[in-house]
Amino acid sequence: MDYTDECLDYFLAHQDQMFDEPVADSREEAEAFLEDCMAQVLPSLKAVRKFLDESGMDVTGMTDDEVEDQAEVFPLPDGTYLIVEG
Repeated sequence: MDYTDECLDYFLAHQDQMFDEPVADSREEAEAFLEDCMAQVLPSLKAVRKFLDESGMDVTGMTDDEVEDQAEVFPLPDGTYLIVEG
């Protein structure tokens, strides 16, 4: 998957929401890490809900804010969502 510079920069700036220690210090490292864990960029919160549900997470009854607050969900500035399965 090709990750935009904006996506990589956002992940670098917010990786601490999911990890205690930084997993990447540069765009190149971030891209390699995201590729290794098969991170997805999804177009909408509806797609995020479907992805999480198919991955085994029960999102039924969760508000949109609760879904966005999950550690593996990174709401990107362009309105898409980066999903990182650690």
